[in-house]
Amino acid sequence: MGLRTAANVDEAFVHPALFYQGPWEYLSETIPFIREGLARDEPVAVAVPQSRLELLRAALGDLVARVRLVDMSVAGRNPGRIIAEVLGAAVDAHPDKHVRVIGEPIWPERSDLEYPACVQHEALINLAFAGRSATILCPYDVANLDPVIIADAAVTHPTLLQSGTSFPSPGYAPDRIVAEHNCALPEPADATVIAFDAAHLRSARRSSVDYAERAGLAAERVDDVLLAVGEMAANSVRHGGGSGVLRLWTDAAHVVCEVADAGVIDDPLVGRRPAAPGQLSGRGLLMVNHLADLVRMHTTSEGTVVRAYFRT
Repeated sequence: MGLRTAANVDEAFVHPALFYQGPWEYLSETIPFIREGLARDEPVAVAVPQSRLELLRAALGDLVARVRLVDMSVAGRNPGRIIAEVLGAAVDAHPDKHVRVIGEPIWPERSDLEYPACVQHEALINLAFAGRSATILCPYDVANLDPVIIADAAVTHPTLLQSGTSFPSPGYAPDRIVAEHNCALPEPADATVIAFDAAHLRSARRSSVDYAERAGLAAERVDDVLLAVGEMAANSVRHGGGSGVLRLWTDAAHVVCEVADAGVIDDPLVGRRPAAPGQLSGRGLLMVNHLADLVRMHTTSEGTVVRAYFRT
């Protein structure tokens, strides 16, 4: 496939976007990528939506036992958890080897609400894995995805692969994507608003539970809301000036919990990278990403808004 050669086998991170049309082209590019990795004794992981997972499973035959398979529509439903829990888990498990991963975080059924988090994720992969010995191949279904998404893929990936040819992306500029999607999040007019400080953390958490229960969330999801709001509010007290504002509302498919405070986040990977031993900062947002179905964030020099979505 031209993505790695004998000369660069031990060199830095490779992050190509694969533009494919239809199942045949999907398999004609991904199966050789997997087979080559296995022949080199490189660990291989595949994290793609279930329909693509079944295609690959059937095509790999007996080799499937040597490949780690993950349903991205489940493990990566929240794009904010993919770097830590899917890609990072695959790469970190083999620190002494080059690792190959097929990761497909954007598929036609993704919603417009999810897309900004998806494209930010793709841009941040480059920062998260810089210098790591890994190749992460990201397939894009050009026949069924919006042309804007395909154009963004050329911005978030340094290398493009199409019709068997690999070439540098002329529009590669991942920092621009991160900045463009760090935008103000429109506030609903009917949100329940609760101001809190250290003395009122328990009250804020209790309010989120009451709201989620009234909205009809299942008991286990109410527990997730409680934990996520607790982490966001505690972050506000510790790192956001000692206080914050909790907003709660519902949209057509979610209970939404938002915390705004005066804190500034200058690391775009906060909450996305695995926590290092002894690390304290960033663990709260890592937990929020683990619990929520979607997380959006907007941060400026004046403050930060973190918004977590829980499917109803």
